[in-house]
Amino acid sequence: MSLEHQLREDLTAAMRARDELTTATLRMTLTAVQTEAVSGRTARELSDAEVLQVLTREAKKRREAAEAFDAASRTELAERERAEGGVLARYLPTPLSDDEVAGLVREAIAELGVSGMGAMGQVMKAVTPRTTGRADGGRVSAEVRRQLAS
Repeated sequence: MSLEHQLREDLTAAMRARDELTTATLRMTLTAVQTEAVSGRTARELSDAEVLQVLTREAKKRREAAEAFDAASRTELAERERAEGGVLARYLPTPLSDDEVAGLVREAIAELGVSGMGAMGQVMKAVTPRTTGRADGGRVSAEVRRQLAS
């Protein structure tokens, strides 16, 4: 079963259960998936990897919105954004811990046999496919920078 199909089934179940939060979140997510599918020259069906990218992007939007609402002392809106992020987290792979990210970066540096900040792009290019959807790019970049600087 494709990820998009799973999202649609879960939306139907949430509507039947009258779960407003899950219904609203999945509707917004499926709209983003549909928008991605029709972007470009021709409409197409998205692969699970592409749907996962959309889910990751939507989850990041929720995190950033929650931070912005917290900064503006709008706690009720920040809580709503966090709750929506929790709904999306059900469909995302488990995030990598800091130790796991550090290990992946260490492996990439060893495989490439590079050192110094000039190799930042090479290491990021090697690590990014391994961490996509499981670790924030900024976190990975900071770890690469830290290891190359030492």
